[in-house]
Amino acid sequence: MIRRASFKTASLASIILLAAAVLAGGCGNNSKIQLSEDKVNVVASFYPLYDFALKIGGEHVHAVSATPSGVEPHDWEPKSMDISQILKADLFVYQGAGLEGWVEELLKSKKPNAKVVEVEASAGLELIKAEEEHEDGHGEEGEHEDEDGEHGHDHGEFDPHAWLSPANAKKMAENIKAGLVKVDAAHQADYEANYKKLSEQLDQLDRQFKEELGKVSKKDVVVSHKAFAYLCRDYGLNQKPIMGLAPDSEPTAQDMKEINHFVKDNNVKYIFFEELVSDKLAKTLANDLKIETMVLNPLEGLTEQQIKDGDDYFSVMKRNLQNLVKALQ
Repeated sequence: MIRRASFKTASLASIILLAAAVLAGGCGNNSKIQLSEDKVNVVASFYPLYDFALKIGGEHVHAVSATPSGVEPHDWEPKSMDISQILKADLFVYQGAGLEGWVEELLKSKKPNAKVVEVEASAGLELIKAEEEHEDGHGEEGEHEDEDGEHGHDHGEFDPHAWLSPANAKKMAENIKAGLVKVDAAHQADYEANYKKLSEQLDQLDRQFKEELGKVSKKDVVVSHKAFAYLCRDYGLNQKPIMGLAPDSEPTAQDMKEINHFVKDNNVKYIFFEELVSDKLAKTLANDLKIETMVLNPLEGLTEQQIKDGDDYFSVMKRNLQNLVKALQ
């Protein structure tokens, strides 16, 4: 199983100081976050926000995802030059709700005259409170001990995975649009038009989910990590996670026993896994129970192959819908 690295405040503060020194010294740029000289630069903390910014910004923006392709955002932390590039961008879009443990200190480091404008994409959403993980047997939410006995931060008070609800995604896209208008009012009409198109696509996707999932006879899904509360809330489903809100929470023997009973009691035929973290546990459990596995993508990032294939938020969500319908028949 992939282990998420702890990202401590002290280490982030050191990185920010180093970033400032690098900027002052004019050293070369080793960051993968490359900015444009002739477009509005938007840095998004991870994939869905990048995708929405690109669709709304169109030809006027140069959008970059800070989290590289193929990397799960729980596993990513910025290096010094990543931070310096974010602070030089026109717009920085982050999810908030506790997803990016490094953002708070980064924003505190921003000088009053800094160019970058920040947008918290989840602002204004009706967020789901994160239940304490010990209730599910995964250890208390908010803090865990890694293999060396050190404490690391998982998530805060809320479940941050709001983008998996198309209705929430629409509000998040509206927040991004407002940020673009703030930094580039000259192209407001284009941003408004592009947002209108995107919001209509999200409304259509929401209708598809409601229509298709309204027909299924089952409502229970077993997932690799606890990322689908918003999707389940919107469409009347119930998730049974193997791991907690961060995909590194080790399930206990009691957890595994409960999942075993849940699968049998609810006639579950598939266990869902995701591409950016190890599928070993899900596949081992499915093999023991003599059932199958299938992908349910939490859209925390795309693989290199998915990018080459031209996938985006909508194509991945539509595959999620197809797989849910298949599993719940």
